[in-house]
Amino acid sequence: MNKKVITVAIALVLLGLFVVLLFGYQVRQSEAVVVSTFLKPTDTVTNAGPHFKWPWPIQSLNRFDQRVQTFEDKFSENYLADHSILLASVYVGWRISDPQAFLPKFRGGSTAAAQIQLENMLRSAKLAVIGGHNLGDFVNADPSQLKFNDIEKEIQESVEKELAKNNYGISIEFLGIKRIGLPENVTQSVFERMKAERNQYITEAQYQGEAEATKIKAAADRVAADVIANAEADATRIEGAGVAEAAKTLSVFQANPDLAVFQLELDALKNSMNQKTTVFFDETKPPFDVFRRFPTGPSSGTK
Repeated sequence: MNKKVITVAIALVLLGLFVVLLFGYQVRQSEAVVVSTFLKPTDTVTNAGPHFKWPWPIQSLNRFDQRVQTFEDKFSENYLADHSILLASVYVGWRISDPQAFLPKFRGGSTAAAQIQLENMLRSAKLAVIGGHNLGDFVNADPSQLKFNDIEKEIQESVEKELAKNNYGISIEFLGIKRIGLPENVTQSVFERMKAERNQYITEAQYQGEAEATKIKAAADRVAADVIANAEADATRIEGAGVAEAAKTLSVFQANPDLAVFQLELDALKNSMNQKTTVFFDETKPPFDVFRRFPTGPSSGTK
């Protein structure tokens, strides 16, 4: 009896597992599942966990990794607009954005086939975009003249346009130039051209500096000339005022010569003495004889 129960239980468990495997499936966190009904894609499931389906041949499943996948194209020659040659390689990060559109485009939903198609599109876009630029956009003595960001953006937009046109169900997550190089036979000539460009920048900088210095010096000279002119004008005005004032005094002295002599003697005395000064003089000698003209002059020759 116990053997029959165990046998039945095992049979029920196996039957349950068979039903689960036949009618159910599991979706992982990092994948998307396309459900096809009679080999035609009818639904895309991205929610992780268990799900129901009808058994084959009614419905079948195709699983796709939703994580970003990367690759790098070949380090190959590219002809530039100025007839130079540049070696370049580009890296790409891509993912399946629409599994239901992706599945019929590539047999069995093969990601390897999709990457081959992407490599072909990338090669064409790289040749076209890089071929529209000059060598100076990649190799330049002046960092501000480099255009890596613009070139990478142009290549990515070209590939995205082609993907959208064919509805591949693929999106480009990132794209960039990984490395560049020059053929050995042109490397030296490029370095010489870069050196010449650097010398040209130095010459232009020196010229601009000298021109700026000349402008500053000219401005300073103008200011100095204005200051000197103003000072000379003030000096001329003061001198004129002094001459006019002296002319007034001169007319008075010409009318009274004795007053002029007396004034000169007083000025001489004033200039010969200052505070805390002791002077010994002869009152008979000018200009000290002026003391003899006072109504009450000193009785001795010292003060």
